[in-house]
Amino acid sequence: MTGIRLTAPAPGWAIDADVVVVGSGVAGLTTALRCAAAGLATVVVTKARLDDGSTRWAQGGIAAALGEGDTPEQHLADTLVAGAGLCDEAAVRTLVTEGPDAVRRLIETGAHFDTTDTGDIALTREGGHHRRRIAHAGGDATGAEISRALVEAVRSAALHTVENALVLDLLTDAEGRTAGVTLHVMGEGQHDGVGAVHAPAVVLATGGMGQVFSATTNPSVSTGDGVALALRAGAEVSDLEFVQFHPTVLFLGADSEGQQPLVSEAVRGEGAHLVDASGTRFMVGQHELAELAPRDIVAKAITRQMQLHGTEHMYLDARHFGAEMWEKRFPTILAACRAHGIDPITEPIPVAPAAHYASGGIRTDLRGRTTVPGLYACGEVACTGVHGANRLASNSLLEGLVFAERIAADIVEDRSRTTEVPALVTTATRVADRETERDTDRLAPSPLLAPEARTAIQRIMTQGAGVLRSAASLVTAADELEALHNSAAADAWATAGPKRAEPGVEAWEATNLLLVSRVLVAAARQREETRGCHWREDRPERDDETWRRHLVVRLTPDRRLVLSRTESEAFPPVHPAGAPDCAAAPTTHPTPEEP
Repeated sequence: MTGIRLTAPAPGWAIDADVVVVGSGVAGLTTALRCAAAGLATVVVTKARLDDGSTRWAQGGIAAALGEGDTPEQHLADTLVAGAGLCDEAAVRTLVTEGPDAVRRLIETGAHFDTTDTGDIALTREGGHHRRRIAHAGGDATGAEISRALVEAVRSAALHTVENALVLDLLTDAEGRTAGVTLHVMGEGQHDGVGAVHAPAVVLATGGMGQVFSATTNPSVSTGDGVALALRAGAEVSDLEFVQFHPTVLFLGADSEGQQPLVSEAVRGEGAHLVDASGTRFMVGQHELAELAPRDIVAKAITRQMQLHGTEHMYLDARHFGAEMWEKRFPTILAACRAHGIDPITEPIPVAPAAHYASGGIRTDLRGRTTVPGLYACGEVACTGVHGANRLASNSLLEGLVFAERIAADIVEDRSRTTEVPALVTTATRVADRETERDTDRLAPSPLLAPEARTAIQRIMTQGAGVLRSAASLVTAADELEALHNSAAADAWATAGPKRAEPGVEAWEATNLLLVSRVLVAAARQREETRGCHWREDRPERDDETWRRHLVVRLTPDRRLVLSRTESEAFPPVHPAGAPDCAAAPTTHPTPEEP
């Protein structure tokens, strides 16, 4: 534990549980349902409404070897290629072999996928896949259907849910094991203000951190809260430099900010072409799969064409689909385009890359365990090793399903092994936790940023650590982020006044964004090569001899970021043999960075 926590009031209320799941996407709700089915008292905490996370925005679908002639081995091969040498093969094999049955269980839960005339699941292709293996729902509304089914299941099971709640920090017991979380509930309801959920198992399924950048496909709630919490708790994070920029995001103008409409890769999977202003296809000859190359390759190609032509976007041409196909297969995208004055039936769609998915995150093993005992991570917030340097299209929903089930199984097994531990945290522990929350002399509060710093962070990250990076741009970004941090630290120690940020949701979000941004930039500066979705224009080649390695980052109690490079493409164990509750052994090449 670092002892570093967000500046916040002491908890005014508390809930006791066996497990608390933070997040209500496919990863969080699947974990919660499995834990509850095993008889564990389960609480779900979510930042907005239950159905308002990143999952419901997923358009393309969920990848699994469900089609005739397809096999997990073929899915494995495509995933490893997309991951550019940094996938953990054991994790990928787990994903692709357990994935088909996990999808079938999702269907049993109530999710309805599109089917063919013969009643089989309809499958399409996306970038990096050599076969049709993407199951979809509602044409291009797969995430919305999965979210609907899981939310209905959660409500039918009468799980205890706390909506509109921002998680703040991890609680631990005297031995450093997880003991719950603090959180702030926004608005009226059963709970309000800062409180706590006490539980010996915490599952972070908080989604991504796309709001680090000015333009992203992520919803406004994706501010990296889970990664920031884990860092303050002393957990290791890995590969945060690998942020995937989706190649085809509807271009709304150079000054557009916040969540941008996604034009699913499935549109290209059904035969749409990427063209320049003259109508010339530019992906042909660049990759064997042309428009269906892995996302990093397509994003780079679009960026190069934009630079070559001096334009701010390229075009996606699917006019040949015709009205019927657009209306049946891609109704959501059609409506989004028309809402912005573009009719893809009669004109090409202007597109440009935007931040989409964090391939890195909180480092876990194949059971979802982090380096902090009792703390688990699942979904986009986690780094299981599945995605490597670049996520294969539509593997994210599958990862959430497969590893959520594994986490639930581990929690149940752990509870059965430790029957001598009371099911609920004892009153003595709860009192101690509350006293600790009030003991500001013993804690190291994280300097809060003013809410307006969010825009500054996004500008810095977009300019210095976006699709195209260089040593110079990353140094500039690091210096500017450092200045924001130092300013906040100075204000924190100053006498209360107009400059001092007050605790609140917007200040906490900005503070989390700054922390994850600093880690991302530090790792991107360290990785002096181009690999996957990390593109260094000053280091354009992939360097396997030096950099087929992972970067692992942790935060120390004295606020230093320590970067370590693994000795091979394999991660060190999260739980070394004989010491199941210990953090992983230190890796090589420590590089301190002052946060």
